[in-house]
Amino acid sequence: MTETKRIYSVSEITRNIRIILEDTFQALWIEGEVSNFTKHTSGHMYFTLKDDASQLSCVIFRSANQNLKFKIEDGMQLICFGRISVYDKRGAYQLYIENVEPKGVGALQLAFQQLKEKLSKEGLFDKEHKAEIPFLPTRIGVVTSPTGAAIKDILNVTERRFSNVEIIINPVKVQGEGAAEEIAEAIKEFNELNDSLFLGRKIDVMIVGRGGGSLEDLWAFNEEAVARAIYDSKIPVISAVGHEIDYTIADLVADLRAPTPSAAAELVIPKKEDLEEQIGVLALRLNTAMSTRLRLLKEIVRKLKNSYVLREPLNLFRQVRQRLDELEKGLKTNLKIFLDTKKEESNVLIGKLEALSPLSVLSRGYSIAMLLPGGEALKSSKGLGQGDMIKTKLKDGVFISKVDKIEE
Repeated sequence: MTETKRIYSVSEITRNIRIILEDTFQALWIEGEVSNFTKHTSGHMYFTLKDDASQLSCVIFRSANQNLKFKIEDGMQLICFGRISVYDKRGAYQLYIENVEPKGVGALQLAFQQLKEKLSKEGLFDKEHKAEIPFLPTRIGVVTSPTGAAIKDILNVTERRFSNVEIIINPVKVQGEGAAEEIAEAIKEFNELNDSLFLGRKIDVMIVGRGGGSLEDLWAFNEEAVARAIYDSKIPVISAVGHEIDYTIADLVADLRAPTPSAAAELVIPKKEDLEEQIGVLALRLNTAMSTRLRLLKEIVRKLKNSYVLREPLNLFRQVRQRLDELEKGLKTNLKIFLDTKKEESNVLIGKLEALSPLSVLSRGYSIAMLLPGGEALKSSKGLGQGDMIKTKLKDGVFISKVDKIEE
């Protein structure tokens, strides 16, 4: 009798192996180092967990990684919870992860450090980007839960310190799913409100925060959306999250960090009694300064009133008139001396010019002969011809003659 062979198809053997693996390893924790991490456009994450001797393919579907607080990176040590199964198409077994934690540090703490490092590199914490908090705001916007202890503390402090300040509350969830998005949107809404007001009362400063709680309770204020909304706000933002020992990303980005919501209100709202006292002191100093100044001015006026100039004002004009007469007399004298000097100098120059003038030679018996019709002065007999007409100038007149004979 011939034995019948049992022949399996690839799909059968793969399915059987998958069933065995799933029955054997239904839920387990596995530790290893991340390598070859990729995030598909579908949102699924794929990577390899490895140790010194082996490696294991892993997948985290989008539905499982949506609430993942930290960023998985190559080289990170993880502790993963899930089940072992087989991906039939490739015949490869892999770990389907449902929960993952970083080894040695909590997931939220790691997420905090990662986001802090990222935003710090982008400059969101730099001091030059922080706005100045107004000294005495007239309108304050508050982003917090309308039923929490934070808003009660802020209102109590406001009423006690300066009840004239107007408080506008934009109510939001401060923990749980969707809280970060609500907080970020509320911050944007306050800024949009300010932009829409024309010559109206705008929000001078904003307080964003909540009361104390665990790291998980405060986590909305460690979300990137809230950090960027605070950074982009044109309204100065005071972060007031939890208690004094709590520190969030929102605290680092905000223009001012307050240890508690009550402290935020105290920082931004001066005490009315203190302001009144300061105003009283300044008013006293102003009155004292004005009194002193008035006394000095009165003394100056008194001295001027008793001065000789004001007692005999016409005497000043008499002296000025007399001084003008003296100046006029001196001017006339100096002008006469100046003119006489210049006249004498002119006569000397005229005498020199007359001595050099050819006309002065004529007065001593000489004459000047000029050839007509051009009138050129004759210096030599050469060039003259018989019958040429000559014009002769004497001291007291001229005569015209005709050349009859030329002698060398």
